[in-house]
Amino acid sequence: YPLDQRIEDKRRGIGRQKYPYVAWTLTAVMIGVFIYESVVNWRAQGTPFSFHPVVNPMLGPSTSALIHVGARFVPCMKQVDGLPIEFSFPCLNDTANPPDSLCSISEVCGFGGFHGGVPNQWFRFITPIFLHAGLIHLGLNMFAQLFVSAQIEREMGSISFFILYFAAGIFGNVLGANFALLGSPSTGASGAIFGTVAVEWIDLIFHWKIVFRPVRRLVLLIVDLVFGVAMGYIPFIDNFAHLGGLFMGLFAAMMLYPIISTTKRHKTITLICRVIAIPLPVILFVVLTRNFYTGHPYNACSGCRYLSCFPSNANNQ
Repeated sequence: YPLDQRIEDKRRGIGRQKYPYVAWTLTAVMIGVFIYESVVNWRAQGTPFSFHPVVNPMLGPSTSALIHVGARFVPCMKQVDGLPIEFSFPCLNDTANPPDSLCSISEVCGFGGFHGGVPNQWFRFITPIFLHAGLIHLGLNMFAQLFVSAQIEREMGSISFFILYFAAGIFGNVLGANFALLGSPSTGASGAIFGTVAVEWIDLIFHWKIVFRPVRRLVLLIVDLVFGVAMGYIPFIDNFAHLGGLFMGLFAAMMLYPIISTTKRHKTITLICRVIAIPLPVILFVVLTRNFYTGHPYNACSGCRYLSCFPSNANNQ
């Protein structure tokens, strides 16, 4: 339809559809999954939230419970050097400090254990998207999802939004599995949500002369990015998932987001960027997945873990 009408609709926030069905559905599913997490912890420890042996600051299940329901936890996904398959972890029902009830890695990881006797739960690249470390974590993410991500879905349509959301979420977990702390489980839809926030960066960059008060919007996006990175230092949350989701979201948005070009030069630049954005995500997925299963990422970047945690004697592994 006419260019002037597209620009006007853009300024009024009118997109391809009226209702964000995928964002609403995902929110409902994630709330249901968190209830399930709480029930698992309640059955094991007698309370929906972990208070012993340590308090979960996000008001959520214990570490073992989060691992058991599908958090990203590298020892459940592959054999880790220096961590034998016979190594024991605190059981779900353990509340003592030090733990007095120990279980095998296979038992803590759940899902029927390891087929073939070797850690192989690849689906943990996906399941953490639906899990949350606690009530506070869930509330913050669902707020962002219902207000930021939902608007992105209205603008780009449910199919494109679905592809972007899960590409960002999964890539964030692939990146985190490579470089975050091996012994720390990670959960949350934050990486996927950061992917939808990346759409706003693409929108601002390519529609600088169209959007309302672009400088103010840029400042808000920077503040949002700083806040998200700060959140990544909280236990069970991972900055690699955040930044990996943002990074992948930029590529996916470049390919899928409807960009309005008002000049031939702008249209040419947009086309070139779209073409460049097509192969890079595939290459990154392949390289990082292969690196996760065949290499030892710390050899390449021993200090990368500190992007998600402060240096201490407790996080050397």
